[in-house]
Amino acid sequence: MVETESSLDVHAIRRHFPAIAKGRIVTNNAASTQAPKKLADLFRELSPDYENVHRGQSNASRAMTNLFEQSYDTIADFIGAKSRKNIALFRNTTEAHNAVMYSMMTEFRDGDNVVVTMMEHNSNYVPWYAMCREILPHFGVNVEYRIVNFDADTGELDLEHMASLVDRRTKFVCASGASNFFGTKNPISKIREIANSSGYVQPNGERRSYLLLDGAQLVPSTYIDVEALDVDFLSFSFHKVLAPFGIGVLYGKEHLLQSMRPFLYGGDMVASGQVGAELVLYNDLPWKFSAGTPNILGAIVSAQAFRILLDLALSPNEDVYFMTEKKIDRKDVRDAMDRITSYNRLLTSRALERISEIPGIHIYGPKDAKKRTSLVAFNVDGRSPHGLADALNEFGVESRAGCHCADLAHRELMIPASCRLSFYIYNTMEEVDTVIDILGKIVREGIYAKAPAVANALATS
Repeated sequence: MVETESSLDVHAIRRHFPAIAKGRIVTNNAASTQAPKKLADLFRELSPDYENVHRGQSNASRAMTNLFEQSYDTIADFIGAKSRKNIALFRNTTEAHNAVMYSMMTEFRDGDNVVVTMMEHNSNYVPWYAMCREILPHFGVNVEYRIVNFDADTGELDLEHMASLVDRRTKFVCASGASNFFGTKNPISKIREIANSSGYVQPNGERRSYLLLDGAQLVPSTYIDVEALDVDFLSFSFHKVLAPFGIGVLYGKEHLLQSMRPFLYGGDMVASGQVGAELVLYNDLPWKFSAGTPNILGAIVSAQAFRILLDLALSPNEDVYFMTEKKIDRKDVRDAMDRITSYNRLLTSRALERISEIPGIHIYGPKDAKKRTSLVAFNVDGRSPHGLADALNEFGVESRAGCHCADLAHRELMIPASCRLSFYIYNTMEEVDTVIDILGKIVREGIYAKAPAVANALATS
């Protein structure tokens, strides 16, 4: 039987979200989560005092600069980084991955390789594909990309295959912390061991492969300690952590960020007054990776999403962290994220149990909710996944159909697409039951959406 107890006060949490008050059944949270009212209000409250940062002597500029810089501290504290010097902000996870690729590209030597996995999001595969196949060959540098298999039945990474691909010429290992298709939580410590054992000689004398971990599906619901994980780089986006303001994060070990070339040039990444005809000097970390005017309000409000997430998990009826100067306590982060992990697992367990009863259904990824994040991707015999998503929408259920930017995995399984339900802290067990009941009705009764686009998709499926 599925456990039903939770340490989250879900009904109190739901009161913070206008989307829930509107009556929406949101089960597309792996793509983007909903924003709590306090974050939208904060954006409006900050707007009258908006001013550029690091570019003015007015009281408004100084105050905005202070808030902006504090946002880096909040992000660093939440993931266990040593300081703001470990943090670079970009538009999204995709841009963070591109930043690593472009910044490190000139360090690759002829004959090197980069190892990625078959379950990667396109954003952690396509940049490396482009580097190996389209960019470096123009300079006479041949670098190979190697792709790690997964078990088609369990959706789990084939670590033996990974170990066989990583060798003394593997500069980078790039892996998802959790798959946005299978939901699989990958064993980071074991991947780290494989990367460490390569013996690749980095420019600073280290003998190991660098590890880039895509944390887009992991950070929103899992306790992260980058020091304990010993990752070289970690990426994630705030649009999956309550804040839809176009902010992506790249964590990097300080010595790596210090040695890397900038990704974008000009503006704040330049050291003040240090641009000359013969020499340009770059700014100190973290501003070295902050070219031009940044997304100032987006960064400030997004960092507060971490603080409100702590409050929602620990004390949803009061502001302990949100918009306070209270330093984030790592014990509170552990407690809050463990609660969120546990609750998401309850939702996923219920969904897996109920959805497996639907005739003709094929569920992808681990059958054990403890091995996955809170999403379930599936197909139904004889039904277009897009048609299922459209039919669900007509019953008021928001899902997603497609490849979910996990094209490699879908091609490997020889399926054109899948339908996906994904949950977060404001979903309830009752909603899960309602969604699965509706899906079962759609399948058993052969209900089709009325939209012409759906009919055309079904006719060609």
